[in-house]
Amino acid sequence: MQTEHKLMEAIVVTGPGTIELVSQSLPEPGQGQVRVTLEGCGVCASNLTPWAGPDWMKFPTEPGGLGHEGWGRIDAVGEGVIGLAVGDRVASLTHHAYATHDIADEDMVVKLPAELNGRPFPGEPLGCAMNIFNRSSIQKGHTVAIIGIGFLGALLTQLAKAAGARVIAISRRGYSLSVAERMGADILIPMEDHWQIIEEVRRITDGKFCDCVIEAVGKQWPLDLAAELTRERGRLVVAGYHQDGPRQINMQLWNWRGIDVINAHERDPATYMQGMRQAIDAVMEGRLKPDDLYTHHFPLEKLDEALNATRDRPDGFLKALVTCQ
Repeated sequence: MQTEHKLMEAIVVTGPGTIELVSQSLPEPGQGQVRVTLEGCGVCASNLTPWAGPDWMKFPTEPGGLGHEGWGRIDAVGEGVIGLAVGDRVASLTHHAYATHDIADEDMVVKLPAELNGRPFPGEPLGCAMNIFNRSSIQKGHTVAIIGIGFLGALLTQLAKAAGARVIAISRRGYSLSVAERMGADILIPMEDHWQIIEEVRRITDGKFCDCVIEAVGKQWPLDLAAELTRERGRLVVAGYHQDGPRQINMQLWNWRGIDVINAHERDPATYMQGMRQAIDAVMEGRLKPDDLYTHHFPLEKLDEALNATRDRPDGFLKALVTCQ
């Protein structure tokens, strides 16, 4: 097939906090693969550790590397692909999506319905939210605390409210709490004083605490707080990305309350894909409304600014997207 673009552009991270936009030949899809002309890619907070240049990080990255939240349209199809065609708008799970084009295995692609045309769809984080929600077992009438209202916490607030739960949003930034309120949170608590938060939730729940607590920060204090807010035989869900060292836990408290602790991170690609398909359904049904949560937009060549904003979280920041075309 003839393609309009003879070259692709991609970002290479050349060192801590530095990038370069490079051009190279368009890759061709192999057996069971498709090539996607990317419209955009979400910027994930998991990129921030390699962006800082830890000892284990190797530079330069592969072109497009670190990007894994891409969406766009298929422009070439490899041999043996069934059910996908040139022109299909898709979200994909790949790892080189900070680029104008990317190659994806056919089973790592989900088709987007026409009703979503023109709307960003970073499939991986939306699918991640669905998978965490599934593991949380939130039901109508539950009291749920969500600690950390970033992009993920905001999505989980929407899903919990749609399930009929009472949601307590706990977050450090005033802006994040205002987002949680827009997402339907019933109670807003600033994340300022450990014991005051515990006593406030104790009062709100008549001393029973919460049926489910979702920790969505990835730091020690929120994990400690999450355990304190979980009722006897309740569920503590670890959704935060804990990547800066070991954690300590209050096993005495965990034992005494008999809480279920769920590590809601997934590594099976098939599970990610199932979450992405569920996210499409949730958006179509109105249970998930992510569009207003994409607060900052950058062209591909300014990925460094997008990553810095994700790290520094200026006022009004929740989620950055880069435009790839």
